[in-house]
Amino acid sequence: MNRSILFLLLVPILTGCNKEIAPAAKIERPALTMVVGSAATASGNTYSGEVRARYETQLGFRIGGKIIERLVDAGARVKAGQALMRLDPGDAGLQLGSAEAQYQLAEADAKRYRELRGKGFISQSALEAKEAALKAAAAQAGLARNQSAYTTLHADRAGVIAATLAEAGQVATAGQPVLRLAPDGEREVAIAIPESQLTGLKIGAAAEIALLTAGSSAPPLAGRLRELAPAADPLSRTYAARVMLTKPGPDVALGMTARVRFTANKKSDGLLIPLTAIFQQDKQAAVWIVAADHTVSLRPVQVAAYRDDGAVIAGGLAAGERIVSNGVHRLAAGEKIRIVESGSAQ
Repeated sequence: MNRSILFLLLVPILTGCNKEIAPAAKIERPALTMVVGSAATASGNTYSGEVRARYETQLGFRIGGKIIERLVDAGARVKAGQALMRLDPGDAGLQLGSAEAQYQLAEADAKRYRELRGKGFISQSALEAKEAALKAAAAQAGLARNQSAYTTLHADRAGVIAATLAEAGQVATAGQPVLRLAPDGEREVAIAIPESQLTGLKIGAAAEIALLTAGSSAPPLAGRLRELAPAADPLSRTYAARVMLTKPGPDVALGMTARVRFTANKKSDGLLIPLTAIFQQDKQAAVWIVAADHTVSLRPVQVAAYRDDGAVIAGGLAAGERIVSNGVHRLAAGEKIRIVESGSAQ
């Protein structure tokens, strides 16, 4: 009887074991994709820089002392002869008072000796000694007068205060820079060029300059390469360069951010894709191609150049193909993805 009951209990269990368990539905991984554009990219290497004045003057006091007043701020436009900063005039005033007193005494002595010489009471050599003392005292008084005037720093030309290097209360030495003045005149963009992009770049090369404040629809400004450093910076390993604006215009202000592109380095062949779309397989660059059934496959490509705005592909990729533009290191060959649009290449 017990065997019958046990058999009845085992029958449904064994029946259930024969049924196949349905596999769990595979979740498709979302991935950002884009369609490669049909037009070749025509923009060359772009360099970000800052609008600077060609000539910048470091202004400093001709004497030392404590700064008691700063009359201008950074960015202020100044005129020639305008007062910019003042030192404590106390010590210079005392020196001027002492020198003027010595001059007045020497002048009185010289006058008295002239009268005595006219009457024949003193020799000519004694009068000449007093005349020489008068000239020395006059020179000392003039020097002290100049030193007193040097307590006020004036602009030697019209321009813009590019930077303030000292503040009120600080003790400045003679010749120490306290202000930086950018005179009115030529404007240029300071950029840094990597050594890998120096090939074919020469002084006088034509350039197009785009200001960020002007917007993408504004036409670029014309410029040319005026200066290129002969040695690389030891830290950044880049070469400092200056691109002069041919016609800067009134809207170009110091400190503005600008992008410089040399027209001689334009690229006429290749497709531009984001740098995040490149999958480095050993030493070969590749991209993930999205098929019609949303599966991905890795395809090697030839990269013509790496730029700030992306990579220029010279071969291995055709216009109109869909590629994965981000998250390429999370994919596997043959994997099916859920397409998320991220834009199109230009």
